[in-house]
Amino acid sequence: MQDFKTDMMQRYEMTYLGLLHHFLGMGIIQSEDYIFIHQKKYASTLLKKFGLQDCKPVGFPLVLADKLRKDDESGAANEVEYRKLVGSLLYLIATRPDIMYAACLLARFMHSPTNKHYGTAKRILRYVQGFCDSDWSGSEEDMKSTSGYAFTFGSGVFSWASVKQQCVALSIAEAEYVSASEATAQATWLRFVLEDFTVATPLNCDNTSAIAITKNPIFHKKTKHINRRYHYIKEALQHGVIDLIYCPTKEQVADIFTKALAREQFSYLRELLGVKSVHNLKGSVNVQNGKLI
Repeated sequence: MQDFKTDMMQRYEMTYLGLLHHFLGMGIIQSEDYIFIHQKKYASTLLKKFGLQDCKPVGFPLVLADKLRKDDESGAANEVEYRKLVGSLLYLIATRPDIMYAACLLARFMHSPTNKHYGTAKRILRYVQGFCDSDWSGSEEDMKSTSGYAFTFGSGVFSWASVKQQCVALSIAEAEYVSASEATAQATWLRFVLEDFTVATPLNCDNTSAIAITKNPIFHKKTKHINRRYHYIKEALQHGVIDLIYCPTKEQVADIFTKALAREQFSYLRELLGVKSVHNLKGSVNVQNGKLI
């Protein structure tokens, strides 16, 4: 490492400044035990920008019973302000995957947002101040499900997504099957990036019917209507690219990317996802200007 730094400083005009503390609006705290990445300053700026710096925090971003629709009769919101807020939340998910589903859900209403949409976006900020799965027919508008996945490497999650499916699923099993197929495509790409990995990538799914469809080499009548591109998962399983494993719904981390959850389950999955408060790290830790003090 020292030889590399010396060589780089000889070739280019640069100075070694020690450990990284800031990068593209993110703060990085490094110690011998962990690397903690946060956007505390950015989040604080957002709260001040939208007048919520002194607001009462909430424990989870979305209310379980609330379903967002295009026309909810709550009145039109300021479209420019709404887009600014949602765009800011989308950048915040770089270190806060726990708000990814909520932010992506609000992004579906960029055109003609309502006061309810804007109020929900502000609720996410109130939550921020305080701190592979699918839902079947989760969208109130077009009945399309939402796929979600998260990939871990060692102790941390490094790739995650929350995306509305392009087709309408006719059953929970089909929605899960499509979600697993999309996660398989991402797993294949990640394996291409990390070429040294030769073992199958474990892929957790909480639906036994979807697993059975994947492991059945015959295209029977129950699956013939599914777009053929989603059957890519069968080939990946047969070639040892993935290993589809059942996991209980309660332990399915990807649930946090597909639907609103009750407080207890949301907090539990958030912990499994690895989203932590800096004050919960080992030892006594405070953040000041991105450094440990």
